[in-house]
This record gives sequence, structure tokens and C-alpha cells, in this order.
Amino acid sequence: MSAPTHTTAARPFDFATASEALVDAAARAGACIMQHYAQGVVVERKRDASPVTEADRDAEAIILEALHRLAPSVSVVSEEAAADRTLPLPDRFFLVDPLDGTKEFINKRSDFTVNIALIEDGVPRFGIVYAPAKRLLALTPKEGLAVEAELEPSKAGARLAELSCRPLQARLPGGEGLVAVVSHSHLDPGTEAFLAKLKIAARSSAGSSLKLLMLARGDADVYPRLAPTMEWDIAAGHAVLAAAGGAVVDEEGQPLRYGKTAQGLRNPSFIAWGLREASA
Repeated sequence: MSAPTHTTAARPFDFATASEALVDAAARAGACIMQHYAQGVVVERKRDASPVTEADRDAEAIILEALHRLAPSVSVVSEEAAADRTLPLPDRFFLVDPLDGTKEFINKRSDFTVNIALIEDGVPRFGIVYAPAKRLLALTPKEGLAVEAELEPSKAGARLAELSCRPLQARLPGGEGLVAVVSHSHLDPGTEAFLAKLKIAARSSAGSSLKLLMLARGDADVYPRLAPTMEWDIAAGHAVLAAAGGAVVDEEGQPLRYGKTAQGLRNPSFIAWGLREASA
């Protein structure tokens, strides 16, 4: 984690410049990840026993270098570099998970993502989620706008202006009930109990922040996550979902906030909703 500064940059966030720079970085990070995916994965264990690979570290280096060039005065909290998660944070900072869904990556599934988010005053204002194995990119190129595009991982990077972007919009659920999405790897009894209280018409599972994208794309209506997560796991997907009309709230229905250093940047249990909850 870079040394924090407690002065929020006076200049408004430049969505267009950030989108161009970070789409390029995401394409290069994705190419790096897919190279490791093809060559084989050596798994190490961190202090908390969670897995980490060279793909995590190499992708992180690409993203951190891009963020330093884009906004050298803005602090960055990244999963592999966040040594002390209790340090005070400024009002504006980046949250990075260079390889969300490491277990999916290790098990040769395709549900892993690159996540980059900007937090301002506890709220995710900008986000990029890139699933290189699925060639799926989602981002917020303007405030209040979420889009997706097909993007091939590339060592040479990519230009946002050359992509064919489609707007994302969370949906209103049908009268037959909600479509729920749950975690591939972290489904727990609490989640099952929560879903049992709702009228569920169908359910599916996914890994990483792709679950939040399913809501943003209008493919699902609710995603409860009662098992532990860290802020960098979901901030980028949260930004995309919010721009598509959805919401992420805690168990009391309050908007989920970021920069929770008193909790070591851990999230409480949360529920992500499509358009229904956001407009209620």
C-alpha cells in the first residue's frame, strides 16, 4: 500500500483519461495472467492461508505502474501490496485486486477477474472488471454509465476508443420470482437461509466479481454474500453495478462503504441487488 495522504485531490476525477489508461493496463495484466494460466500455476500460501501465485504478483505490477503514471498523488491499496491494512486512508484512493478468483484460476476455470476501482469518500465512483479468460470487460467510462465490451488479452494493451461498447442496465425482476447468483467457492448455510426467505425462481453460481456483473447485465436479481470478503474483492464490481442502476447494502440495508481500516478493510455481510432494490 502506498503511503497515504489525507488531502483529497481538488481536481475532479477524469473518467475518460482513467478509462483509456486502465483498459490498456487491464488488457496487459490479462495477457500476463493468461500466459501463467497456459504455462502452469505454482501456488504459494499467504499468512492467512489464502492462495497466491506469480500471476497475482505480475498482474499487480502492471496495474500499479499504470496507476502511478495516471495519478501519482493518489494512494493505492492492492491485495498483494497491502501489508498494513489498518493505516488511515485518504478520501480518494484506488483499490486493486489483480487476480480476483485465484481459486478459480488455480482450478483452471474461467471465472477470475482483474479489478480496479476508485474510492471517493467511501463510495466506489469508478470501476473496471476484466475477465481475460472470458474476454469480457466492464467499466464505468462516465459517471452514471456502465458498459461492457469484448476484449482480447494483449501484451500490447488496448484502446477503449476501438472497442464496441454496450451499455449495462440492471433489470426489474419478473413476477415469477428472483434469479439469484451465489459463489462457486464460498456458499455457506447463512446464504442458503437468506435465500429461503425470498421468492427465488432460479439460481446460478459464478466466481469472483462476475457475480456483480451478472446483476449489472440484467442476468440476475440478487447476490447475497454472507461469507467474508475484502474491499478490493468487490469495489470495482460494485462501481459497475451502481452505474447500471443496482446497489450493494449491508444486512441493515445501508449502502456498503469502503476504507474500513478499523476492520482491516474487511467487508461485513452484504447483499447486492439489481434495479428492484436500488429503486425501492
